[in-house]
Amino acid sequence: MGPIVELELVPELRRAVIENLLQFYLYDFTRYLDIAADENGRLPDYPDLDEFWAYPQRKFPFLIRANGEPAGLALVERTDDEGSRPSYYMVEFFVLQKFRRRGVGRVAAAMLFDRFKGRWKVTQLKNNEPAQQFWRQIIGIYTAGAYKERTHPFQGHPSQYFES
Repeated sequence: MGPIVELELVPELRRAVIENLLQFYLYDFTRYLDIAADENGRLPDYPDLDEFWAYPQRKFPFLIRANGEPAGLALVERTDDEGSRPSYYMVEFFVLQKFRRRGVGRVAAAMLFDRFKGRWKVTQLKNNEPAQQFWRQIIGIYTAGAYKERTHPFQGHPSQYFES
């Protein structure tokens, strides 16, 4: 049996847990993007992170826990206009290495899709093949294959579109 996975919507008073996990997330991304550490060895602050607390009806910062301990994060944004069918974008999703390949990401993603019913878009970098494999598998299972994938015409990043 895998770890017990929980999602915690992080209040602004605890935003440091998201900021700290984003350092590990950005570190992983140095494999795919040219991100440099500053003179203190710190990676850049995540752009516009404040918006996740400034717009609580539209942006949702989640801590992913596994067996009670911090295991990752998810940043979700509602992208539709008020009154229309809900649409969501998985802005960022990250699981610490320690918890990868143990079902934590799969369970957390399904929990988010279930929590936010509507249309979804999930995008990966064109050169991040592990993320592409992960999302195609997770979304394929979640939707029983009922999703569409499109590639950005200029940047080449793949995105999956589906309904939860």
